Amino acid sequence: MSNEQETRSGRSLDWPMVVLGLVTLIDQVDQNIIRGIEKHLQVEFGLSDFALGVLLSSFIFVNGVVTVPAGYLADRLNRTRTIGNTIIGWSGLTVLTAAMPNFGSMLAVRSTLGFGQAITEPATASLLGDYYEVERRGRAFSVQLVCMIAGIGLGIALGGAIAETIGWRWAYLIVGPLGLLVAFAAYRLKEPSRGHADRVSAGIETEPEEEQESQALFEEGIGRFLVNMLVGLKNDLRVIFSIPTMRYALAGVLGLMFTMNAVGSWLPQYYERQFGLSWLQATSALGAIVMFGGVPAIIMGGIIADRYATRIRGARMAIPGYCLLAGSILLTTSYVFDQFVLAYVFAFAGFTSVCLAGPALRAGLSDAVPHNLRGAGFGAFNLMAMTLGAASAPLVVSLLSEAYDHNLRTAFLIVTPPVMLSGLLLLRARNHLDRDMGKIFEAILTAVQEQQEQDAAPESVHR
Repeated sequence: MSNEQETRSGRSLDWPMVVLGLVTLIDQVDQNIIRGIEKHLQVEFGLSDFALGVLLSSFIFVNGVVTVPAGYLADRLNRTRTIGNTIIGWSGLTVLTAAMPNFGSMLAVRSTLGFGQAITEPATASLLGDYYEVERRGRAFSVQLVCMIAGIGLGIALGGAIAETIGWRWAYLIVGPLGLLVAFAAYRLKEPSRGHADRVSAGIETEPEEEQESQALFEEGIGRFLVNMLVGLKNDLRVIFSIPTMRYALAGVLGLMFTMNAVGSWLPQYYERQFGLSWLQATSALGAIVMFGGVPAIIMGGIIADRYATRIRGARMAIPGYCLLAGSILLTTSYVFDQFVLAYVFAFAGFTSVCLAGPALRAGLSDAVPHNLRGAGFGAFNLMAMTLGAASAPLVVSLLSEAYDHNLRTAFLIVTPPVMLSGLLLLRARNHLDRDMGKIFEAILTAVQEQQEQDAAPESVHR
């Protein structure tokens, strides 16, 4: 392929990056509005810290439970259409949230929204693995993570600002309809053939292929479909957990997401109680950390992930490991200070260091899992990250806060060390990544060779 053709191809492939990033952006805005309005919900519904923790965790718990079967389906369904349909559904639920009259109804709708990201996350990650070759995956996942971080910051900041000016219900009414635009863009994406980018990286394929229409899942009835899904999930997860890189990485992700969601859910409350900031100031401070620390760090993390992918042994696990170790130390130090400026500077630096790890970690997970199992692989990633990690975090912090007389500083000091353990586990994963990637490319080459032999056999018989 000529340089001109390569440039043209590279430019055309940037559009899926952007659209799938917007899917993540609008999802995170929807998710994190509640963090900007939690103070108002506590006042209106009379919620304790524990009740608020339940509300914050319900979405994440449902997300984690649903995400593994959703990943299984992502490996078998048209992914772009699935994403578009899901966004339309969650946009309607977001608008409906504005009408909730009490804690129980709010909890019900909030929990139902957990289906959204549970379905789109495995499908999006699988698509990125098929759109972009190994050499570009760091950048592709950095775009997605930038949108994730931007969505978190926007959700918190918009929720806080709108709640303070015209009321928290308006936040859901304003944001909900925006998802329809993203859904339309997702419908317009072409569905790539599974494993296309891996074959390009192996030098086997050059031109993009569009995947053929999938076979209907319910042709043999819903009962047979459910049985097949359970058997298929069991087999898929057995293969995924047999990959050494995945075992260490998934355990590392659990600790990382536990601590980050614990701190992210309660940091505005901490700034308000510990340093006397107003609620708008506290939510804006967290939004600034996310936007001005997290976003540049993720962009740089994607560049580093691609630049050093082949220069450092197990780079896409080693880089996140060292970043998480540094981030854990900086975050822990930030809770020691009684002056807001010093606490904020160290928290900013710690969050930035943790965000540097994101693109390399996600690209490494994509590299380590065969293309036909990436949906299930990222479903397992979400299961560990969401259900076992992030979902329990707000509850644990709320219980610790109440146990220590609403002292969030003590709670943060207890829940932060798992980030350091995550870093150490990822450094163990680096020892296996290159070998696991090699097995995937060896399997691709073997499959191509077998196919060529099958194609040649009828010709030999004819002669």
